[in-house]
Amino acid sequence: MAKRAAPGIDTLIARTGLSGKVGFVVADAKTGAVLEAHNPVLKLPPASTTKAITAMYGLKTLGSGYRFVTRVLATGPVQAGIVQGDLVLQGSGDPALDTDQLADLAARLRAAGVRGVSGKFIYDDRALPHLKSIDPGQPEHVGYNPAISGLNLNFNRVHFEWKPASSGWAVTMDARAKRYRPQVQVARMKVVNRQVPIYTYADAKGADQWTVASGALGKGGSRWLPVRRPGEYAAEVFQTLARAQGISLPRAQRAKTAQSGTELARHQSAPLSDILRGMLKYSTNLTAEVVGMSASRRRGGTGASLSASAGQMEDWLKATLGPRHAKFVDHSGLGDGSRISANEMNRALLAAAPDGALKGLMKDVPMRDAKGKVVKGSPIKIKAKTGTLNFVSSLAGYVTTPKGRELTFAIFTADTSKRAQLSRSERERPEGGRSWARRSRGLQAQLVDRWATVYEL
Repeated sequence: MAKRAAPGIDTLIARTGLSGKVGFVVADAKTGAVLEAHNPVLKLPPASTTKAITAMYGLKTLGSGYRFVTRVLATGPVQAGIVQGDLVLQGSGDPALDTDQLADLAARLRAAGVRGVSGKFIYDDRALPHLKSIDPGQPEHVGYNPAISGLNLNFNRVHFEWKPASSGWAVTMDARAKRYRPQVQVARMKVVNRQVPIYTYADAKGADQWTVASGALGKGGSRWLPVRRPGEYAAEVFQTLARAQGISLPRAQRAKTAQSGTELARHQSAPLSDILRGMLKYSTNLTAEVVGMSASRRRGGTGASLSASAGQMEDWLKATLGPRHAKFVDHSGLGDGSRISANEMNRALLAAAPDGALKGLMKDVPMRDAKGKVVKGSPIKIKAKTGTLNFVSSLAGYVTTPKGRELTFAIFTADTSKRAQLSRSERERPEGGRSWARRSRGLQAQLVDRWATVYEL
């Protein structure tokens, strides 16, 4: 095969000055023939490219048209607008449920003629286990590491906003969406006169208790914080939204057993294919974990932990797509212990290539030059999933060359030694992390450009 001049692999890697290890494979998407590889069997952390595997797992197990359903049930009849029994808010794990949709559910309940309940208001989040976080090793306050349950809201994050006030600071904690922003009590914030630590967290007095250092607040601002009590969070917000509809509900209690009753109202999520498209675009960790655990439960697993569910995904991967040595500790790639080689990731992408379902869900990744600038009008088309952890960067997916040849590829880079030296508090913005990631992304862009040149036909 004739090849046009392009920098060699060793030259490209050396130019970046990237510490750690590099592994990659590129193959012809139609024949599966490997065109070029470097450390192809070296197992490295996949980071969020794990979500590509999770997407395949969810599609094959649940189906592209699968929808999560959030329901309101009554354990007794409705008489004169009052439920004679308990009212149950029951989730199935919907990872995309937001406050506006919960408000619409409350409006449907009002349209069904409900104004109150004679018994208890119960929330049932038992469709999935309640896990306090995805990765316990992450800093407490990062919004990408929330809790998981069978009843999730706003990606299990609460909006913290602060403004200067005459007496110090005006602070709000709310469950905002586009139309509604109800304040909540399940997550509380106290401003403390200190410089560090910036945040502290405690599970106390029946709520998420946060403190923030006054020295870090500047002139005001906002950020999303993780919610550790997602079922209770959703139930409190629903109670507030129901009150706005003229429905009086007592404080919610968590279901101790699976609940059943007459359905009074429901909210259906978008089809799974749409949810996965959003997950692959925005890299939402909660979505990946919920989809993965839901798929494992459909396959008969207990889904008692992320590692157990991820183990089921490993078994499925071995049985259906070929890779036999991948190790996953979760479905999002956030955890430190997941490992896969570029060769095995590429094999999975090749196996998924014929029907095009995964490629169609992946985001368009713009072609960039070695300095990271977008190359406008580039004839090279990339559909891929990115992945980033501290001193870990990955890219895996599909490339269409200027002359229409389809390629699959996986690129993994990692300096696991540097990563292992980070303390928990350093993980949000480690020294040298940004420059390392920039060099890695530059290498990825140069490799894709090389392949589109050398293997254009």
